[in-house]
Amino acid sequence: MTATEPAVMVVSSKGPEMTRTGADNAPVAVISGNGSIPLQVLEALEARGRSSLIVGIRGEITAGVAERADITLGWGEIGRLFRALSNTGCREVLLIGGVSKRPDFASIVGDLGTLKRLPRIIKALVGGDDSLLTKVIGLFELEGFSVVGIKDIAPEILAGSGQLGAVGPSAAGREDLALAIEATRRLGDLDIGQAAVALGGRVIAVEGAEGTDAMLERCSSLLQSGRVRAKGRCGVLVKAVKPGQDLRVDLPTIGPKTVELAIAAGLEGIAVEAGGALIAERVLTIAAADQGGLFLFGFEAGTEAE
Repeated sequence: MTATEPAVMVVSSKGPEMTRTGADNAPVAVISGNGSIPLQVLEALEARGRSSLIVGIRGEITAGVAERADITLGWGEIGRLFRALSNTGCREVLLIGGVSKRPDFASIVGDLGTLKRLPRIIKALVGGDDSLLTKVIGLFELEGFSVVGIKDIAPEILAGSGQLGAVGPSAAGREDLALAIEATRRLGDLDIGQAAVALGGRVIAVEGAEGTDAMLERCSSLLQSGRVRAKGRCGVLVKAVKPGQDLRVDLPTIGPKTVELAIAAGLEGIAVEAGGALIAERVLTIAAADQGGLFLFGFEAGTEAE
C-alpha cells in the first residue's frame, strides 16, 4: 500500500468490498434526505464521471435513491456515518434533500461514536434552522471533512436567470415580484422562511414553519373566502436565499407540486433566485408551468426583476 494509492473499504448494501483508488478520485459523500433533488445530483455526478458514496437518512430517503444507497443510517448512527466516510476515502460531503422531522434528543442516542460526540450534537439541535445547519456543517468540519454545495459539484441543476419557460411576467407581475423579493429578505433576516406571495401590490402570505405548499394552500383559501380579491390570474410566489445563508445547504426549491398549487391559488407566476435555488424535476416543472400559463423567472441576487 502506498500513500498515493490507499486501500479503501466500500460500504455497500451488497456487502463490504476492498478496492483501490487514487487520491484524486475520492468519492463525494451524498447524504440524502427526501425529494427528487438527490437523484438529480447523482445523475449530474455520473455525467461528470464523479464517483459518490450515497448515504440515505432512514425515514427520509425516497425510494428511487434508496435503491442506489450504499448505506442507510438513522440519526443515532453518527459514529457509523463518520467511519463509513473515512473508510471509503471521502473528503467532501454534500447534504441534500429535505428532512420532514427535526431530530429530537431521543433519536440521537445511538452508537458509541454518537455518544462520544453527544455534547456537540446537542448544541446543534438548539436554535433556528440556520443555526442548526451551520452547526451540522461544523460537526463534519471538526471531523476533517469539507462540506460542499450544489454550486461546487453540480451547478447545472441550479435555476438560471431570466424567463425560464414559455411565459413571461406582465408589468403588474413584475411589481408583485419585486415586492415579494423584499418580503423574503425581511423574512430571512428573522430566520423565518424563504418564500412570500405578493398580489396586487401587497404581501398576502409569508412562509413559516409549515412550508411553501401549506402557504400556497392558504392563498387558495384566501381567494375562495373572498378575503383576497383578484381579477384573472395575478400574484407572484418568490422563493429566495436568506441574507447571509450558507449556500451549501437548504437551498430554496420548487417543483411540479409548487406549480400545481400556484395555479390553484390563481397566481401569475413563480420567481426564484438564479444560482441560488433548485428546480426539482426541471423538465416536468417547466412543462407544467407552460401548460398552466404560469411564468417561471430567475432573478439575480441583490436585484429586482428586470
